[in-house]
Amino acid sequence: MLLKREGLVDNHKRTERIYREEKLLLRVRRRKKLASQGRIEISTASRANELWAMDFLQDSLYSGRKLRFLPIIDTYTKECFRIEVDTSIGGKRVCSVLSQIAAFHGLPDRIVVDNGPEFISNAMDAWAYERGVKLHFIRPGKPVDNAYMESFNGKFRDECLNMHWFTSVGHARGIAEDHRLDYNNERPHSSLGNLTPAEFIRLEEEKAVGIL
Repeated sequence: MLLKREGLVDNHKRTERIYREEKLLLRVRRRKKLASQGRIEISTASRANELWAMDFLQDSLYSGRKLRFLPIIDTYTKECFRIEVDTSIGGKRVCSVLSQIAAFHGLPDRIVVDNGPEFISNAMDAWAYERGVKLHFIRPGKPVDNAYMESFNGKFRDECLNMHWFTSVGHARGIAEDHRLDYNNERPHSSLGNLTPAEFIRLEEEKAVGIL
């Protein structure tokens, strides 16, 4: 705040980057832990394509123009299929992205989402109905009901969005895609037996054809 008042900085990400480069202490805001009593339990997936999750994050370009990020995840394999990035992503665009993913990976049984306008839109409702996909809406104001997506988004913001200063939509897309590939191919998950999503998927495929 003092730097801003002195007119020395106009972008918080630049300030944070300089702090990190100079090894200065940054105050990290921790999310308040919420009580789990009364939350809606969403049954855990036991196979790929049983339950997907998606949610929006918001950031901005260096110019101040809004950016939206839409990660889409398989909660069983932990694979991140796509991180869609643009200044605006409506319900029809969400449906188009889901169809593109389904063309390669198949359709999910269910998708857990919040009550955002893109997810409760007529386009989304029609897309899900025509394909037999069930939309599982979390309780309003209760992101903890979509815990895995919240976990992914928290890390994505801390490790990617807060670490970069985006100059254009194309630049943001490239950074998000690099993060997605690193997440899928390089980062082990304790819930996957310390395998990466890519390794876990290969193992599941080998089991399915009787190699193991």
